[in-house]
Amino acid sequence: MKRFLYNLGCTVVIGFLLYFGLMYKVDLKEVVDMTYNMKPLIIFSTIYPIIIGLLLRLPKLFLEIKERKHWTFNWTKVIPIGLPALYIALLPSLVFLTGIKFLFAKELIFLDSSSVITTTAGIVFGYVLLDSVKSNR
Repeated sequence: MKRFLYNLGCTVVIGFLLYFGLMYKVDLKEVVDMTYNMKPLIIFSTIYPIIIGLLLRLPKLFLEIKERKHWTFNWTKVIPIGLPALYIALLPSLVFLTGIKFLFAKELIFLDSSSVITTTAGIVFGYVLLDSVKSNR
């Protein structure tokens, strides 16, 4: 029962953070419509999915921290999964903010589903980042 309430509480907190994050994004879109400054919206759209990915893994990390064991970082998971996901998640922001042509930038940005791809990549990166923090057993 204790674990159920813990999971329920985490779900409610993550749900509220999702809701308020999306409401903030709507407010940023209104500001963009008035000021034509897209920089805050693009930065938020890049960082928000990564934070969501971190939040999705955080409840399990808290349970693992309670075990109080020696911690290590799993580079073999971060490098092949996390770094490409981070690249895809950051690509639209990097292109917009720097103007530099990056590998696969044109293909990714001009796809109809580019926001879905970059959002998913951001969530994957955030989750993999915290999932790579492991205890030595």
